[in-house]
Amino acid sequence: MSARNSQSNKAAARERLRVERERQAKKDRARRQLVVGVSAVAVLAAAGGIGYAVVQSNKPTQWEAAAEATTVTAPKNTSGTNGTTVVIGKSSAKKTLELYEDSRCPVCATFEQGVGSTIEKDVESGKYKIKYVGATFIDDGVPGEGSKNALSALGAALNVSPEAFLKFKAALYSADFHPEESQDKFAKDSYLLEVADAVPALKSNAEFKKNVENGTFDAWAMKMSEAFDKSGVTGTPTLKMDGKPVTAAGSDSPPMTAAEFTTAITAALKG
Repeated sequence: MSARNSQSNKAAARERLRVERERQAKKDRARRQLVVGVSAVAVLAAAGGIGYAVVQSNKPTQWEAAAEATTVTAPKNTSGTNGTTVVIGKSSAKKTLELYEDSRCPVCATFEQGVGSTIEKDVESGKYKIKYVGATFIDDGVPGEGSKNALSALGAALNVSPEAFLKFKAALYSADFHPEESQDKFAKDSYLLEVADAVPALKSNAEFKKNVENGTFDAWAMKMSEAFDKSGVTGTPTLKMDGKPVTAAGSDSPPMTAAEFTTAITAALKG
């Protein structure tokens, strides 16, 4: 091989090596730019996700929003501020029995199963009216949402009629439907509607169903709960007439049987 050819070959080799190095350098620069770009997008996405999570965590829950609502839709058959006065019975009845209950309360369920039908008969006959005050404190203690959701559904029943309200309340507390205190079944609209099927006035009632599922009376339920909190009553069930507790004879406890209740209510009506 001549010296000239050797020099030419070396020069050509060096040129090929230079071209290859430049090509590889371009590829490396492009790869770095891609990595940087992807990383930037990932950082922005992460920041956006964190921002969204922060916004969501600070967003009020359904019930917090209902409690803070300035506009309250009250059911029919109510009166007073925000419709939180619920009085059922004949206008001719001279006395009013105040009844404080929480829908998830197991003692309330026992009370209603033993005494509820007697109260309904007394109210129907005009012996006295009842003033219902609903509580939701069990949701805070257990915790859950069933007390609030059931109270809202009771508002939907009251919107149908006072009679539908009483029948639905009885069904909620019945042995067939009332869950254990630790079971938050009333938090599910589907379960409340299942209970309502036991009440002829509510079964297949499209307006009632819509109001339950849409939470029409959620804000009302929270205002009612607030009224309970301000009442000074600390437990459920609590019964009062003329501001005085109605209790089983010789005790500070509510009457839990029909016989105990009749004795206690007779004395309260005379007082």
